Amino acid sequence: MLVWHKLEDIPAGFGPTLLSVGNFDGVHRAHTRVVAEIVSRARETGRKAVAVSFEPHPMRILRPDSVLKLLTPTSEKLRLLEASGLDAVLLLPFARGLSLMTPRDFAHDILKERLRALEVHEGYNFHFGHKAAGDVALLTEFGREMGFEVKVYPELRLRGEPVSSTRIRKLLADGQVSRARHLLARPFSILSTPGRGRGYGSKYTVPTINLSRYEELVPKDGVYVTRTRVGEECFDSVTNVGNRPTFGTESFAIETHLLNFHPIELSPETEVEIHFLQRLRDEVKFPSVEVLREQIGKDVRKAGRYFQLLKLKDRANRSGR
Repeated sequence: MLVWHKLEDIPAGFGPTLLSVGNFDGVHRAHTRVVAEIVSRARETGRKAVAVSFEPHPMRILRPDSVLKLLTPTSEKLRLLEASGLDAVLLLPFARGLSLMTPRDFAHDILKERLRALEVHEGYNFHFGHKAAGDVALLTEFGREMGFEVKVYPELRLRGEPVSSTRIRKLLADGQVSRARHLLARPFSILSTPGRGRGYGSKYTVPTINLSRYEELVPKDGVYVTRTRVGEECFDSVTNVGNRPTFGTESFAIETHLLNFHPIELSPETEVEIHFLQRLRDEVKFPSVEVLREQIGKDVRKAGRYFQLLKLKDRANRSGR
């Protein structure tokens, strides 16, 4: 997949294209529904399938006080979009010039002239241009004038819930990682590297990796059943997100306890990816480290039962094929 970081990166004569414009934060089911259709139609017609996104997220420029945290940092977003089969992603630098561009100029200069769009696929609530003045009705009007077709997708709901980045953020803020997983079509995950451990995990509980500082979205403080990839190896795990109040001075940390642990090589650059599967409990201040150790033993047993049930389900599904 080609990745362009400015309009000038687009090769002369690239296209014609079928495309979608959006933030694609989370690359959730509603996003992949649109992208899959673009890729399918591009393959049928011999055109190019393109996603247009922004760096940084426009909200970080337009509303800097909102402290927006991303579901998927740019590197993860690109990885997920590449897996969809897109030919290219244009990451437009979101700065003053772009934020002041009128809807007409955006449609003409970027979609028509630069990307040679034949089809533009957007969700029902898509807005574009200065002060988000453009909507799908105006885009459709521009399309008729400029020679591209606009396909508008209705709201996608799953089990009564709207599939949107906003809704997924709310679920994660409430610790509802299982429900968030349904809207994402995969477990919510974070990717980081090992941080400087304080030694509590190996000394008092179970083998533990502390993550280095992670600036984007994490689930509500608490304890979760997780799967953790360390480099090339995957482990069943229990992960604590929070301030570790039992140890006195509160400081935010993400600690993952590897269940089927064996000695592994770690360096400051080793990738650690944690997939959140189910919430176990709130973070609690225990009266002593011994009581905490007992609780972690209970957490580990609950997680073990969870993974055992997963294996049984997987066997049943395979035998039913």
